[in-house]
Amino acid sequence: MEVKIGVQHAPRELNLESKQTAEEIESAIAEALTGKSGLLALEDESGRKVLVPADRLAYVDIGETKARKVGFGAV
Repeated sequence: MEVKIGVQHAPRELNLESKQTAEEIESAIAEALTGKSGLLALEDESGRKVLVPADRLAYVDIGETKARKVGFGAV
């Protein structure tokens, strides 16, 4: 899944590709917003963790990963 995270007071959004399903990502967001830890923790495809304070979340966009076209046929 492709995940875009908007962070308050940050000029750019965070982009990551995750092996998690949309439902798993959505439950992680809900848990971060209502839970005790106050951190949104997601893991990208290479195993790195992304941690964002829940009180700084502006938005989270969850979408399917688009296949990238390569070559002259991509135009």
